[in-house]
Amino acid sequence: MSSNTGSNLPGSHEPSTPMAASPLTRAVLEIDEYASTLGWDQPARLFALVDTAKLRTQEPGLAAQLGLDDDASQAASSYTPIEQEELPPGTALDKFLGTIAWPQAVVGCALTVERLMLPPSAEGSVPHGMSDKQLAAWVAKHPDRQEVRMTVAVLRDGARESAVRLREKDSPTEVLTGADLVPGLAEALAATFED
Repeated sequence: MSSNTGSNLPGSHEPSTPMAASPLTRAVLEIDEYASTLGWDQPARLFALVDTAKLRTQEPGLAAQLGLDDDASQAASSYTPIEQEELPPGTALDKFLGTIAWPQAVVGCALTVERLMLPPSAEGSVPHGMSDKQLAAWVAKHPDRQEVRMTVAVLRDGARESAVRLREKDSPTEVLTGADLVPGLAEALAATFED
């Protein structure tokens, strides 16, 4: 795992992140909030998730560099997202994810990616027999398309969480969360932990 500590997430557990949420939900919302500060039209970003308490104990120097050394607001059961190096340009996301192997210290991973989506009402009009490239072009021209940012996280133990933010409703209060919002991407991330 290579950590890009220069672009770690600023200020863990922002006030807009609900403290009653599960630790994984909080991590996903923290990453979504971080991605929102970068604006739209960004490349996909990959994050390692590490146990915050273990990070403080086992890597106090790195914890200090990430601003976690004496942050009392960090709950005992929380995850610290560490942004990884940029994905290689021109590499298909599924191929890239197939090359990842995480060290044991990484308890989970997350990915944030922007995509065009159609509402469920438009799914019946999708032409059959198109290649992925043709389908992407067709969706890009559809009048009901919506730009979304998806943040998906998985843990080694199989837990999953997702956050979806519409570009047209770009607000922390308009983020939809749920474990099964982006199942294909969650499966691809979970596969990075398989031996």
